[in-house]
Amino acid sequence: MTGRQKMGLAETLIKEWTLPAASTLGSSVRAKGILLEVRTRLPLAARKWLKVEAGALVLRVAEGADDDDIQSSSAKVSKTLEDIEGLPVIPREVEDILTISATERHRWLKDGRLQTAGTRTVKLRGRARKITFHVFDPRHIEDVLDRDLVAVWREEDAKTAAENRRRAAGKAALTKARKTSRSDPSPTDNMRDEISRQKLRGWEEFDSDGLLR
Repeated sequence: MTGRQKMGLAETLIKEWTLPAASTLGSSVRAKGILLEVRTRLPLAARKWLKVEAGALVLRVAEGADDDDIQSSSAKVSKTLEDIEGLPVIPREVEDILTISATERHRWLKDGRLQTAGTRTVKLRGRARKITFHVFDPRHIEDVLDRDLVAVWREEDAKTAAENRRRAAGKAALTKARKTSRSDPSPTDNMRDEISRQKLRGWEEFDSDGLLR
C-alpha cells in the first residue's frame, strides 16, 4: 500500500456540498473552476482538504487536524457557495459549456454575440507577468445554451463565409478579365494591322514592276 493510499484511508469526510446545475451549467471544467474559487477563500493549509467529486464539493480532513480549523473552513465553504451561481464564467469554462472552439469564442465576442461581463486580471503561478481576459455572466451563457444559439451562429457564419467566397471569386474573375483585356489586341488594333499588311502587299507589287529602280 502506497503512502498516498494510507493518507486517503486516514482522511475523514467532514461535509459535502452538492453543486446545483445552475452553478456548473453541466460542465466539469466549471465545477473545477468553482472548486478553485472556493479554495482561495480558505487558509493555505486547508485548501488541500477541499476536493470536487461527482458534481459535489467534499471536505476531507486528515486525522489530527485542528477542530477549529475544520469548522472555520467548513463555514467559509458554505458561505462562499451561497452566491456561487453568480460567479463569472471564464473563457475555458465557456468553451466547455457551449462546446465551442477558442476561435469561435473570440469571433463571437468581437462581434457582440457573446456579451462580456468585464475583464479579470490574474497572475500566473510561477510567472512574473499577468494576463487579462474577458469573463461572462453565467445567466447569459445559460441563455445561449438553452436557446441553442451556437447552432444559429454557426449557420450564420457559414452563410457569411460562402458569401465572402462568392465575392472573392467574382473579384478575382473581374481582375483577370481586366488583365486579359490589356494584353489582348483590341479590334481597332487588329484593323490597323490588317490595313498595314494590305499596304505592304501593294508596295511589293509596286517594287516588282521596277518602279523603284
